Amino acid sequence: MLRYLVDTFWDEDVWLPPNTTWEDLAPGPDKPVVYNDHRHLLYPLPLAVVLIVLRHILEKYWFAPFGKSLGIKNTRPKKAPSNPKLELAYQTSPKIKHKQICALAKQLDMSERQVERWWRLRRSQDKPSTLVKFCENAWRCTFYLYNFSFGLFILWDKDWLWEIDNCYIDYPHQGLTNDVWWYYMISSAFYWSLTMSQFWDVRRKDFWQMFVHHLATIMLLSFSWVCNLHRIGTLVLLSHDCADIFLEAAKATKYAGYQRFCDCVFAVFTVLWIVTRLGIYPFYILWSTVIRAPMLLPMFPAYYIFNSLLCLLLALHMIWTWLILQVAYKTIKAGQMEGDIRSSSSDISDSSHYSNHSTPNRVNNKKDT
Repeated sequence: MLRYLVDTFWDEDVWLPPNTTWEDLAPGPDKPVVYNDHRHLLYPLPLAVVLIVLRHILEKYWFAPFGKSLGIKNTRPKKAPSNPKLELAYQTSPKIKHKQICALAKQLDMSERQVERWWRLRRSQDKPSTLVKFCENAWRCTFYLYNFSFGLFILWDKDWLWEIDNCYIDYPHQGLTNDVWWYYMISSAFYWSLTMSQFWDVRRKDFWQMFVHHLATIMLLSFSWVCNLHRIGTLVLLSHDCADIFLEAAKATKYAGYQRFCDCVFAVFTVLWIVTRLGIYPFYILWSTVIRAPMLLPMFPAYYIFNSLLCLLLALHMIWTWLILQVAYKTIKAGQMEGDIRSSSSDISDSSHYSNHSTPNRVNNKKDT
């Protein structure tokens, strides 16, 4: 039964172009080119653990000391007094309504003001320090800088970087090189690590948007790998990493207190974001997959799945762009960056920083994207 389900899911009529079989694309020494091996999609999982460990080491021994040298303090808010019943209520629902406050005050023989004060202290306890948020952004900025540089370096001599039609010519019999293999594996591992660490990282308002973003990215990388569509996949990765460098840098400088520098970096980020996410991505890359590809090769169901995921990313880009423009408007109006547009931590009052990486979260501790 399991074998039947697996064979049905990986139906050649769904995943491959007409007159192509899995055997045709199976890697082997007798093949004219090096084909992608679907079993290699497991490699990013242990690599993600390696990245998480590397991040921990860099944050502890490099980013944290550097942040402290900039004057960023690792202060923690005052702890709320021990109260098992209030703690149980808090764990059940961190957000509280006035009716609940009244009920708890009556039940515990406390005033409403005492309950509210305890609740504020307890919520503050869960908020990460500025140094923790600085380290998180510094790590992401470092990775995006590395990954974009590496991607640009290995793709510089690839013909499909300069002529996107080469992503489809001779498909699916396009060879895989070692540098592209590492680019895919490292990128996939990074998004797996973000998906894992998101549950203990700084909690942002766009948590589920970012979660969907990470899963959509992983699915895109996986599907494009299995279907040998790695060429267009590398262009999608390259166009996304560019703006993220400046987004994370803007958030890090915000936490470090360099407001003017933060505003300048954020301005560069905004321009790059619009150019790459709403310019190059939809009108060059997505246009080629939707319009040009059907002219150069026969279509098959998996290609429509691939394009649907690309359109999902575009929809997220549009949402995040609206949030970014809101922050940009407020920045110009106030004379400095005031919001964290891509979603700051869970506390509603933490709006004095950018959102986060995907972009809504990326603007304060920005976001994803």
